Parts: sequence; C-alpha cells; structure tokens
Amino acid sequence: MPVTLEGYGVKLIPMQEEHAPSLELAAADGELWRLRVTSVPEPGAAAAYVDTALEGQRDGHMLPFSIIEQQSGDIIGCTRYHDIVPAVARLEIGYTWYAKRWQRTHVNTACKLLLLRHAFDHLGAMITGWRTDNYNFASQRAIERLGARRDGVLRHHALRRDGTVRDTVMYSLLAGEWPEVEKHLEYQLSRRHAD
Repeated sequence: MPVTLEGYGVKLIPMQEEHAPSLELAAADGELWRLRVTSVPEPGAAAAYVDTALEGQRDGHMLPFSIIEQQSGDIIGCTRYHDIVPAVARLEIGYTWYAKRWQRTHVNTACKLLLLRHAFDHLGAMITGWRTDNYNFASQRAIERLGARRDGVLRHHALRRDGTVRDTVMYSLLAGEWPEVEKHLEYQLSRRHAD
C-alpha cells in the first residue's frame, strides 16, 4: 500500500509517472547513469524506469518512492522496497540513488531510518535485505554503516546494464536487531544536526 514517509529533512512519496522529468534532472547531477554498478536511468529512460517500478507495485512485489529534499522541495532521487515476500515477512530496500550533491550527506541515513522504521514497526517485517554489485564499494560501505550484516555473495547472479554479469553482495537486518540499529541511526542524525 503506497504511503508517505517524512522526517529528518526528507520526504519519501509514492513514485508517480509525473516524477520522471524530475528524476531525470536528479540523475543528471553527476551523470549517475555512467556508473557501471548502479541502475540509474540514462537520459530519456526515466519514464520507462518509473513505469517498471510502478508495474512492480501493481504486481505486489515493489513499493517505489521518489525522495524530496524538504527545504528545496526538489526530487533528489528515489528508492523502493522490492522482493516483498509476505509469506516470510521479508522485503528488501534498493534501487536507491541520489543526485550527486546529496550523496555523503544525511539523506541516505534519513531515508533508511524512515524505510526501516516503517518496514519493522508498521509492516511487520522480520527481516530487511539489501543487495549490491560486488564492485559497488561505496554502496557496501553505506549499507554496513547502517548496521546491516553481510550475508554473503551470490556469484554470477545478475546482468549489469552493459551486459556483463555481476556477483551480488547480500546484506540483511533482523527485526531483533532493529531497536539497536534505530538508536544508532537516530544518534547519527542528531550528531549531524548538531554540527
């Protein structure tokens, strides 16, 4: 069920078709589609990217969000729940990217705190997962900073945009680990706000 998540200077709103031009602008900040290890839409492909996300939502295995930076009101990136498996109370967080000027700021911590809080406290998730390209070291570090555990590597697992096949690094966080991780993320955001 689409929902809006808000706090810490960001607002995650249900992705809609009309967000495609703003997402294309966000991706242009840093030419993010040139990164081999991400799935950021290249110029002219944002509408199809949004359509795929909304199709996943209609099929019940995705819940995509556009991310708004509250002070400016600009859409600065996107994220989503995916691989939602209600039978085992599992979902993953991914397809996350931000305009370059918002990378390495409070935004990722804020978004993940909101997504994790909603997943564990409102959706009843027992486990939340992440997956990333084995060469996306920045993403791996960011996931580890959240407090997630590295589960392992799925070898020869998924196609990259350039046609090569990647290994996928898997991470997870269990519901029992969430209270301590929540305190850690809140502390990180409070420290940044105090600076």
